[in-house]
Amino acid sequence: MGVKYYTHFVLTGEAAEGKDQEFSGIVEVNQPTEHRYETKEIEALLARNFDLRSADVRLLNWARLQ
Repeated sequence: MGVKYYTHFVLTGEAAEGKDQEFSGIVEVNQPTEHRYETKEIEALLARNFDLRSADVRLLNWARLQ
């Protein structure tokens, strides 16, 4: 069973096509991220799901849902 998180992030660089694109919503991952992942690792995780480079994702908020 996955763990659900609220996330809020923007796409930057080439992925934004000249302007920031902002996203927010609920994501589910296979394991808790609080103690194992830092911001850059969460950005890389989100980027992989969008087939982007991790440098193109800037994390604004990441919170576990209860």
